Parts: sequence; C-alpha cells; structure tokens
Amino acid sequence: MEWKSENNKLKKTFTFKDFTEAFGFMTKVAIVAERMNHHPTWTNTWNTVSFELSTHDAGNIVTDRDRKLADAIDKLV
Repeated sequence: MEWKSENNKLKKTFTFKDFTEAFGFMTKVAIVAERMNHHPTWTNTWNTVSFELSTHDAGNIVTDRDRKLADAIDKLV
C-alpha cells in the first residue's frame, strides 16, 4: 500500500503479525523521527500502526519533511 494524500496529510496503515512486532516497528520509527526532528501523528491498536503526517510549522500541510519521513518509515518494514 502506498501513502495516501488526504486532507493535507499523508496517511498509511501498517499491519503486523502481532502487538510485539507492531510495537517494535514503532520503536524503530521513533528513533528515526527523533533524528529527523519530525514527529508523526500515529495510533496503534494491537497489530496495526496508522500514520498521519503533516508539518505543523508549515500550517499543517504536507511538505518534503513529511515525504522524507514517509520514505524512511517504508524502509523500516
């Protein structure tokens, strides 16, 4: 599944085998996001992790920072 652009946000949901795998993925994303100083809006329910990316400093629109974070997230799977 590709990232979907909707309401000035990039959105994508990832599904994993179980909660432990999903949480491990979130930990990896947290480290990358912190290095990039660009933190996602995300949710986790059992084996799914959903993202909504936008740049708050730019007025809550999608910017290159969001696209770079989305690419980095995809590389973690």
